[in-house]
Amino acid sequence: MREIIFDTETTGLDFALDRVIEIGGVEMVDRIPTGQTFHMLIHPEDRDVHPDALAIHGIGMDKLAGKPFFRDVCGEFLEFFADAKLVAHNASFDVRMINAELARLQKDPLPPHMIVDTLELAKRRHPMGPNSLDALCRRYSIDSSRRTFHGALLDSELLLDVYLELTGGRQTSLSLDSRGSGGVDSSGQALPLPVRARSLQTRLSAEEKARHYQMVQALGTDALWQRCDPAYRPTELLETTE
Repeated sequence: MREIIFDTETTGLDFALDRVIEIGGVEMVDRIPTGQTFHMLIHPEDRDVHPDALAIHGIGMDKLAGKPFFRDVCGEFLEFFADAKLVAHNASFDVRMINAELARLQKDPLPPHMIVDTLELAKRRHPMGPNSLDALCRRYSIDSSRRTFHGALLDSELLLDVYLELTGGRQTSLSLDSRGSGGVDSSGQALPLPVRARSLQTRLSAEEKARHYQMVQALGTDALWQRCDPAYRPTELLETTE
């Protein structure tokens, strides 16, 4: 499954008038980051950056001078984001801002069934909050010290780590419970454990197995190993002693 964890920065909060000025996204396939990223600074054409927005992301018009308009990067954006589950924090805002840009170009909006909002996931998992990106980074011991300003690509990278924690953690596919799953997906459904095509060959020698058996016997009949498998005795030991 291909997923894009993404974020945007904008000139302000007005969906009708404000513009997207930065898009960042990181790709993940089957819960493993691929290293592929998308990052664009975008000129807002005739819209200035609101002072309140500038205080949050630090992207002024001086940094946007000479950058492409959204119409110039739309094709590249859609190609990277196509056919992927799209994950964002407070996704309704980012999606509405991007859809407004797409509407100006008479393009189809982002498909709503492909959107995952990590804020909603966090609220369900941690109903007492707080559930801002910074708060979730602290909760999951994710280093966000680089985040002096909001930035679309950096926030996407941090959100990827948060998203993995919210949906079962990085090591879910290594679960040892043969009855359970390999974690859960973004909708809360269980993921199946990976099935190995063939068993690994043992690396223990016959001597090592025999020595282990003798150690277990020395522990007595109450030893956990004896209780789990009272008939335990290496075949190699049987062949050499009987």
